[in-house]
Amino acid sequence: MSLLDAVRRKLARAPEAVRAALSGEEQALAWGLLTRDEGWLVATHRGLRRIGGDGVAGEPLPWHEIGSATWTAAGAGGTFVVTPLTEVEPGVQARLPAERHVLAEAGDLPVVVRRRVDQTVVASQRSPLPGGGGVLLVARRIPGQPVREWTVVFDDDAQRADPAAREAARRKLADIVAAELPD
Repeated sequence: MSLLDAVRRKLARAPEAVRAALSGEEQALAWGLLTRDEGWLVATHRGLRRIGGDGVAGEPLPWHEIGSATWTAAGAGGTFVVTPLTEVEPGVQARLPAERHVLAEAGDLPVVVRRRVDQTVVASQRSPLPGGGGVLLVARRIPGQPVREWTVVFDDDAQRADPAAREAARRKLADIVAAELPD
C-alpha cells in the first residue's frame, strides 16, 4: 500500500449504512465489507459489531469478552474467526461457539481488532490441572472498572464439572490474585 493509500484510509469516513446503524455516541474505528451483501463487520470503541445488509446492527461484542480473534487474509478480504467468552459463574468464563465472518474488503479491521483485544489483556498465564488439561488465568481491563478482573477459562469445558479441577483452578486464581495485592 502506498503512503497516499494509507493516508486516504486513515481519513476515510465509515460508509453511510454503518454510520446510520450506530448510536450517536458510538464511533466506527474500522470496518470491513462482508461477502454476499451480508453487511459490515465494524470495530467501535465498545466492541465488535455486525451490521446486516438491511442496516440492522447487532449487539456489540465487548472487547474484553473476545477470547480470540483469528484473521486469515485473502486478497483485499479474508476471514475472521472470533471466539466470544461468557461468564458462567463469578470468575469463570467459558468459550462460546466461534463466529465466522467472511470479508470481501477488510480495510484496517484486522489491525484494529488485534489492538483492541490485546489492550484488554493485562496478564495471561496458562496453568496445568491435576489429571491433565489446564486453565488459562487472564487479567483484563474492563471499561468502567478501576481494577483489572482475573478470570479462569478451562481448556476443556467438561473439566468445570470436576470438583478436583475446579478446586485447583480456584486455588491457582486465588494465589495469583493474592500475589498482586500489596501487603
